[in-house]
Amino acid sequence: MSGIGTPGLIVILLVAILLFGPKKLPELGASIGKTLREFKKASREITEELQEGETVREK
Repeated sequence: MSGIGTPGLIVILLVAILLFGPKKLPELGASIGKTLREFKKASREITEELQEGETVREK
């Protein structure tokens, strides 16, 4: 569990608004979401390939 907590998240959000501006935050959030989605997809594919490799090796 992280030690950031709610006050820390609020501070981070305020700093992000100051750095990027309120108009850029939705774009930034969308790009971060796309990046996380692609990372999750790639890690899932790698996991499936490793599991298939183990299945073939067991035979």
